[in-house]
Amino acid sequence: MPELPEVETTCRGIEPHVTGRQIRRVAVHEPRLRWRVADDLARWTQGQTVRGVRRRAKYLLIMLDRGYLLLHLGMSGSLRVLPDSTALEKHDHFDLELDSGWTVRFNDPRRFGSLHHGEGDTTGHPLLAKLGPEPLEDGFNGEYLHRATRGRRIAVKLAIMNSHIVVGVGNIYASEALFRAHIRPGRAAKSLTRAECTLLAKAIKAVLSMAIRHGGTTLRDYVGAGGEPGYFKQKLYVYERAGEPCRRCGELVRQRVQGQRSTYFCAGCQV
Repeated sequence: MPELPEVETTCRGIEPHVTGRQIRRVAVHEPRLRWRVADDLARWTQGQTVRGVRRRAKYLLIMLDRGYLLLHLGMSGSLRVLPDSTALEKHDHFDLELDSGWTVRFNDPRRFGSLHHGEGDTTGHPLLAKLGPEPLEDGFNGEYLHRATRGRRIAVKLAIMNSHIVVGVGNIYASEALFRAHIRPGRAAKSLTRAECTLLAKAIKAVLSMAIRHGGTTLRDYVGAGGEPGYFKQKLYVYERAGEPCRRCGELVRQRVQGQRSTYFCAGCQV
């Protein structure tokens, strides 16, 4: 699914097109997403001005005069900025039509995305209230990660993918960060030393920052706000490279299943 860098790329892609624009209407073509789109959303949104766009975890927050829209891309969702006369395609589920004559269109073949609206402090929304810190902010560091992993027997890869510990570290970037930090993904989280937690926190920041600079990861279903695919895949060291030589030591990259997800690592580099 689109991970944090893809969502951040989408956020930056649509922000200049929507900020300061008035919403003429929200046209909901298919309300049956992961959660049904509220019947009053179109009426509540109409006429409001967009004040900004930001990301929280893998959610997009479109800030309005009064409240906000909360959007999740799901497993296969994407946003495009298009002229509002553009014909609908299969799996186009809603349009955010602006007074500029452009529309932000949501396409999601699997319909696991969602669209909500809310008022007041965004941190109080039920989908956001219990989330951990952002990995790219100062509050996420080795000291925090060391505290958060004490007493946790689960594998370290599953720990850093737990959104209550840190948000936005999905399967691809967890594998890549652990490789950079020389840590085996199956180790118990509680076994990490303070120094290893510092290395891992830095690796998470580095791999996510690099992915954002390169536009996200090329996934089968993901395209950016302008329709272009991400292209971070060419920078990956272990993910989906099982049986290929490690770029660092030459040993073959291995694959195993953790938490029903594929994990990739180098037994020579990661301990």
